[in-house]
Amino acid sequence: MSKTLTFDDQVVVVTGAGNGIGRAYAHEFAKRGAKVVVNDLGGSVDGQGQSSDAADKVVAEITAANGHAIPNYDSVVEGEKIIQAALDAWGKVDVLLNNAGIAYATPFAEMTPALWKRMLDVHIEGTYACTHAVWQKMLDQGYGRLLFTSSPFGLHAQANFAHYSAAKAAMLGLSKALALEGMEKNVHANAVAPFSASRMTGRTNEEQAASPFGPRYLAQLAVWLCHADTRETGQVFEVGGGYIHRVRNEFSQGLHVPDEQNTAENIAAGANVLSEFGVGIHPGLGDAWTIGREVLGDDWAGSF
Repeated sequence: MSKTLTFDDQVVVVTGAGNGIGRAYAHEFAKRGAKVVVNDLGGSVDGQGQSSDAADKVVAEITAANGHAIPNYDSVVEGEKIIQAALDAWGKVDVLLNNAGIAYATPFAEMTPALWKRMLDVHIEGTYACTHAVWQKMLDQGYGRLLFTSSPFGLHAQANFAHYSAAKAAMLGLSKALALEGMEKNVHANAVAPFSASRMTGRTNEEQAASPFGPRYLAQLAVWLCHADTRETGQVFEVGGGYIHRVRNEFSQGLHVPDEQNTAENIAAGANVLSEFGVGIHPGLGDAWTIGREVLGDDWAGSF
């Protein structure tokens, strides 16, 4: 039988925890012994307004089940306040789940600076603010687990959601970069791309619980990724309905047109090669120099 993954004496901060996936995270970590900061601004799905009701309700549910939780109502763009709430209550933060988000369709022809900024503020600026507020503390304590929320829209894109797709794609680069920076300090960072029933998809908590794509599936993956014994870092997982896929980058077979051969016409003539993935290359975490090695060989360093 597998070892039970517990979080006794650990402090977990969950943003956007008043509904949906965040609520499932908060409940699951609390059930496994964590002390949980339930952060939720209490605004609408499209980022308007605020209320304390959502966070308060989840905290009441957790404490009624003998768990430990406190509410926080700050916007994620003021992430230092959210982290400070955890520090004031329990003196540390072990896990940060960057879950808060908003969503609304906007055809790009109708995009305005305000619509664009509202989306990126929550997803990118908010994730940055919360993570930056806790980053040095995790490095100093020699331990931390970070989970970033991307989306199938961030991995594969979706029409009429250019702002959302861009914001969710940003989570991939951020999580991988921090995985590299935190690796030697036992600070791990991973990203998930949820395919899940949620408040954003118009489902109530009751409907989510009954759905074959319920957020309970996300919560179990988050527990594993954020546990002290799990070594995964810098990884991306698409998840939903009990299915989990690791996501990786892949290069096609290379088209080599150097020197005087490098013309648009020769690229056009050889473009079919760029659709061949049978012998594809899969760069690993931090391997940003694949082309450098192809051009300069293994001793390319310092020659660029």
